[in-house]
Parts: sequence; C-alpha cells; structure tokens
Amino acid sequence: MKPINRIATKTMILAATAMVALAAPALADIKIGSTLAQTGPASFLGDPEAKTLEMLVAETNANGGINGEKIELIMYDDGADPNKARTFATRLVEDDEVVAVIGGSTTGTTMAMIPVFEEAEVPFLSLGGAVVIIDPVKKWVFKTPHTDLMACAKIFEDMKSQGLTKVGMISGTGGFGKSMRGQCSGIAGDYGIEIIADETYGPKDADMTPQLTKIGNTDGLQAVLNPGFGQGPAIVTRNFRQLNINVPLYQSHGVASKSFIELAGDAAEGVRLPASALLVADKLTDDDPQKPVVVGYRDAFEKTTGNPVSTFGGHAYDAFHILKEAIERAGSADSSAIRDEIENTNGFMGTAGVVKMSADDHLGLDLTAFRMLEIKGGDWAIVE
Repeated sequence: MKPINRIATKTMILAATAMVALAAPALADIKIGSTLAQTGPASFLGDPEAKTLEMLVAETNANGGINGEKIELIMYDDGADPNKARTFATRLVEDDEVVAVIGGSTTGTTMAMIPVFEEAEVPFLSLGGAVVIIDPVKKWVFKTPHTDLMACAKIFEDMKSQGLTKVGMISGTGGFGKSMRGQCSGIAGDYGIEIIADETYGPKDADMTPQLTKIGNTDGLQAVLNPGFGQGPAIVTRNFRQLNINVPLYQSHGVASKSFIELAGDAAEGVRLPASALLVADKLTDDDPQKPVVVGYRDAFEKTTGNPVSTFGGHAYDAFHILKEAIERAGSADSSAIRDEIENTNGFMGTAGVVKMSADDHLGLDLTAFRMLEIKGGDWAIVE
C-alpha cells in the first residue's frame, strides 16, 4: 500500500476544515440604526446621545453581543433638519436594513421620520420630548424622555404648592416649544393656574427683552414659564434677570444639562425645572433604587468621553437598554418580535425612572419619574 501523499492529505484536511466552517453558523450582526443631531443647533442633544450609543454598543459587543450576536450601529447626523432626518430614515430601512432605530433628537425630526418607520414596520425609539410622538399611540413608535405634558404638570404642581396662580409664558416656536406651550395652556386650569401673558420667540432671536417687558408689566404676574430648548432659554433667563422681573422663573426639561447653566451664567440662579434623577445622582439617598443606575451611567459616560453627563444622553441609555432587553426576550432579530417585546417592557429602571409600557402607553413613565430641581450656586439641587 502506497503512503498517502502529504500534499493530498493537506488538501483534504483544508477542504474538510472549510466544509466545517461553512456548516457552522456565522456570527451575525444585529443592525441597529440611528439618526441624531450630532451637529447643528441641537448638538447639545445629539452629541451626548451619539456618544452614549457608541459606548453602549462597544460595551455590549465586548461582552459577547446580544444572544451571541454582535451589534452593528449605523448612525447618521441629521443636524436637527427634518428633511435630512427623513432621508436618513428611508436609507436606514431600505439600504441598511436595520431591525430597529433609536434617534430623533428633536420633536421635529422625530415627527418627520415616523411615517417612514410606520410604513416599513420597523420599531422606533424616539429621543424627542413632545407628547405628540406617542399620543395618539402609533404601533411602531416609542419614546424614552418625559413628555412636555408631564413637564407642565410637574411645574404646575410646584407652582400650586407655593400659591402661584397667575403665570406668564414665553415659548420657543420650534416643535418642542410650540407643543409644550399648547400642553401647558391646555391643563393650566386643572391646577387653578391662569395664563395671563403669552409671548413667543423664534429660533434665531438673540434678544427677548421686548416680549419679557410685556410679560413683566402684566398686572398680577406671579411666575414666568419658558417652554423651549437650545440657546433660547438661556437668552430668556439672562434678559429676565436684566429686567429685574421679581417673580420665580421656570424652565422645561429641555434645558436639563450643564450647558444651560454655563450659557445663562449667574442669571440661572434660582431657576426651577423638572428633570430626571441623573442630574442629581450623588444627591439621591443611598436607598433610592434609581441611584445605582444613574451613578453607573454617569461614571461610565464621563470616563469614556471626558464630558459631563446630561439627561439627553440618559434618554439614549434608556432606549438602548430597552431595545437590548427586548431583543434578548424575543430571541431573534425579527423587527415584529422586537416591537412586541418593547411594548412588553415592564419594570425597567432607567435614568428617566421606572418604565412600564403597554399597548396603550408607549412611554411607560408617570409623574413620579420627574424630580423638581433648582439651580443653586451654579449646580443642581433637589427641591424638597
């Protein structure tokens, strides 16, 4: 019997190895899409959101992925432009073939993308603030930030506790400011509050003194509320102090980041706003069940990025973990199964609070998830 040729033997071994490799299931990627305002006027929202998603994807993949599959994050920068956002949303579902999307830094971009994801039947976790995103409920759309309606209620609760009943409003005309203005106007009477002055400003306005002068001269004024986000509320705050309007000033959760305090400077002292526990992580009591979550995220984000944490990055943190757990429970990367499991989220503890979603509630937060904060000494303090 002739000895087997060594070259032939090697060839057979390589062939067998190749057949085994082909037979074994390859490590697939779960494609998750995102389009955020990483640059532009809303970059203070989109930048920490993008950094958070990148951090969490890297961390998850380093730990073996989801159900043994790695995550591929496909991200676009829409600059808070609704038209760009819709274009990227179409690209994500048609070209990139993602199984779910986290994004929509603003209400405007979110609303522009919703029809795309509803038609494509791709679950969408929005990071926008307005209640219109999830009310009425849309089958494929969810959100993680507290709503503007909730912010109005939390602010009015605080005003009512102090006996403040006559309020002036100055609101931004963008998607979020316009929506919150409408929500606050709609429920003010439920708290015994009367809106006695109502002014607005545009996204490019650099001086709100005329509008604030009108508000300040309104007889009986007891407080001022500013629905809005971006640089507008900082300008309002500075102008408000310059005019010496001696009533409390309330802002929305749309300014819940350190950058607002930096932009407004000393004028921010005494401003009140509703926000998540993330901004006061170290001030929470040790028995607060939310403390480990917000402290853990804050420390990881600041170590990874070198930047201070904001509630906006926290919204992305919550969205990613809700999606990750939904995929784990679904046991697959099927968009329909993922959607169902997102809707089944119950008891998830996030940076915004405890989330309990249902077929009738695609947010899953109640008013207890908000903390009323006041700016003192250039930092956040919990209003007791």
